[in-house]
Amino acid sequence: MSTYRRLLAFLRPHSGRFVGNITANVIGAVLDGAAFLLLIPFLNLLFGKEQAIPLDRGWLTELLNTVVGSMLIPGDPMGSLGGVIVVIVMLVALKNVFLWVSGQFGASLQERITRDLRDAVFRHMQRLPLGWFSRTKTGQVMSRILADTEQAKAVIAEVATRSIQNFAQVLVTIVVLIQMSPRLALYALVIAPLITAVLQPILSRLRRGHRALRNEYGEITSVLQEVISGVRLVKSFRGEEYEDRRFTGASGNYSRGMVRITRLALLAGPITEVLGTVVAVGVLWIGARDVFSGRGLDGGMLITFMIMLMRLLPPLKQLSQAPTTGQQSLAAAERLFELLDEPSEAQRDRGTRDVAGLARDITFTDVAFAYDGGERVLDGITFRAQQGEVIAIVGSSGAGKSTLVDLIPRFIEPTAGVIAVDGVDTREIRLPALRAITGIVSQDTVLFNDSARANIAYGAAEKFSQAQVEAAARAANAHDFIAALPQGYDTILGERGTRLSGGQRQRIAIARAILVDPPLLILDEATSALDTENERLVQEAIERLLAGRTVFVIAHRLSTITHASQILVLDRGRIVERGRHAELLAAGGPYARLHALQIGVTTPRP
Repeated sequence: MSTYRRLLAFLRPHSGRFVGNITANVIGAVLDGAAFLLLIPFLNLLFGKEQAIPLDRGWLTELLNTVVGSMLIPGDPMGSLGGVIVVIVMLVALKNVFLWVSGQFGASLQERITRDLRDAVFRHMQRLPLGWFSRTKTGQVMSRILADTEQAKAVIAEVATRSIQNFAQVLVTIVVLIQMSPRLALYALVIAPLITAVLQPILSRLRRGHRALRNEYGEITSVLQEVISGVRLVKSFRGEEYEDRRFTGASGNYSRGMVRITRLALLAGPITEVLGTVVAVGVLWIGARDVFSGRGLDGGMLITFMIMLMRLLPPLKQLSQAPTTGQQSLAAAERLFELLDEPSEAQRDRGTRDVAGLARDITFTDVAFAYDGGERVLDGITFRAQQGEVIAIVGSSGAGKSTLVDLIPRFIEPTAGVIAVDGVDTREIRLPALRAITGIVSQDTVLFNDSARANIAYGAAEKFSQAQVEAAARAANAHDFIAALPQGYDTILGERGTRLSGGQRQRIAIARAILVDPPLLILDEATSALDTENERLVQEAIERLLAGRTVFVIAHRLSTITHASQILVLDRGRIVERGRHAELLAAGGPYARLHALQIGVTTPRP
């Protein structure tokens, strides 16, 4: 399906406004043509001709007689001119009323279509798998949703407002010109196919150039987003000059591309105008010869014909430039549809079964995972977690701990093996059902620029009462500091919760998990960067959170998992050791060495 047709699909829900826009534009164009036709009796009266309205011109003669025939007073040319002028002014005023109405319809139409397109891209983007986000820069995503939708609006604006208005004006003018002189009109109309043929190579190059340009704009957005989010790191390592080079490089590439595209786009206007002027001069020459020979048009009609023909050039010029303007919009729209064509998680999901909770266990059987067909990050992972157990996962950085827990809610899919909940392969369980029983508390706490209550009851504020939210906050040791905020639970926490300390943010995240009460919990142990007091409060909240749940803990501090039912030690994607804390210490293996390193004791290698 072409990009044009896919964009038009967003037009259908607003067809009423589209029809209103077309109707108002057509009426405005008809009134505009009628106003210019009144120049014929005006000029004939001015030149002192006895017959102000030309005879034998079919509907043209009938129209002029109907509109101003009764105002033409024999023997009183000034009175007749006054009547014609009044009608001209009235027609022009009425025409502009309809053009204003069409503009209102057009502006409303294009903004609603742009909104729908932006909303559709955002909705789909949220539902793409995590792998897509890891492959795509944040700045590129933002550029598509914000900048590309604005660029796509331009083609809608051209179709919905200017092009329809210009087309209506051109169509009405052509009909009038043909009625006035078919021979001259036929000669004049050779301009349209000629312009189209000359501009076609330019248009194809513009489409390719604008698509590349949108990618360059995305690079600028990416650098900007990275620097803003990582400004503390930039300043700490004195990276300002390095980031200057990155940004100015991306900015320079975009500017050079824009200059090339603009240079090419600017050719369309002069080509159109030169060809149009050549045709107009030719028409004037032929028409003047007919006037002097007494054939065809008289002087008043020729002047009116030429005025209408010259007035035809601006809308024709704009119509010829509309495809040029549209290439940038279509390039942006192609990038949007490229995102919309990415299969979402729901489209990839083959699960058909529902699950209400975790009754018995969750098992991994010979599970392996590799990113995009590369080397396996996990291999041969086999273990069983019974309902109510705490499974701790430890290992050095890059051992595969986060990848392992990401497999449970199917953020990523295993390359081989089976993960089962109560004996049911997780790939057979619908994603919404699987994630409904899974809660996650990450070390990198995510809070939104919203109230404390909305952050605790995230995504389901209408589902929980204030009492339930406060109970969850109390269980997470968060109620006291929330109540002390200026507006209590209604206090806006700032972007990423900047009004709170690290420990307070963690307790908000724990309260969020306690409120939804998931039977299966993934906990990226979150006390490693906290001071002693905050660590104690968070640890207390975590212990309440663990009660009665099946928990997977990515452990950074081994002292926090001494109570774990089972500890899995990962090394290079494989389980190299498993057991309880005391058992693993007694074994003197990898876990014992990790433990010794953390408490500052050196142990000999076996």
